[in-house]
Amino acid sequence: MSDGAGAPVDRARYPYRMKDLCAETGLDRQTIHFYIQQRLVPEGRKTGRNMAYYGPEHLQRLRLVRRLQREQFLPLKAIRAIVEGEGAADGFTPPQRRLLADVKQRLASALGGDEARRELVPVAPLLVTHDVARGELRGLEQLGLISIVDDPAGAQIPRDDVWVLEFWGGLRALGVLEALGLSVEDLATHEEAVTRMFEHEKRLLLPRALELPPARAAELVERALPLINTFVTRYHHALVRNFLAALG
Repeated sequence: MSDGAGAPVDRARYPYRMKDLCAETGLDRQTIHFYIQQRLVPEGRKTGRNMAYYGPEHLQRLRLVRRLQREQFLPLKAIRAIVEGEGAADGFTPPQRRLLADVKQRLASALGGDEARRELVPVAPLLVTHDVARGELRGLEQLGLISIVDDPAGAQIPRDDVWVLEFWGGLRALGVLEALGLSVEDLATHEEAVTRMFEHEKRLLLPRALELPPARAAELVERALPLINTFVTRYHHALVRNFLAALG
């Protein structure tokens, strides 16, 4: 069987159409197409420009993405890593996973545990309050800055993510977005820089932390993280100041 559009499809293997996926998962067409676009779900077998058929693997993947959103409130980038076999737990031995779970529990109050992520708030009023467009909301989601839980009653986000909308709305209220012609996509540079920094920290420090007792490892993270965050903020400020000073 050919993969090309217009080719015959084995309906026993690909029994679902888009409306069937919507009925089975409770998701609308726009959301499912968005997941396909974001490589969270594979494309269906196309028989025409606007017609495709889907198999049990598509339904299973949609349910997995929905479960990870609803139960763990993971951003799309983290979900994509999981479905592509690159989850955070990959490469760790069972004892290391147990140690990390112990450290996570000890840091729950300092970093905000799972319970803090489980408090969902409707997104529609927040978009109005902070003057954020729905297209911008999806852009923030694609960057991995915010996690959206799609629901028939209306999209929701963890309360922990509200600050992102406050930040973007704050830039708009100050006139920064309009004056400089900025869009959500321009945040990609900052997201990539912070992500690279964290990945470097993880490669450098995590193997050493895994050699420590969980209580000591958690203590070091809790004490050092505010200092590191202060360094990043102050150094960024210094770079701007030094640039302007060099202008004479």
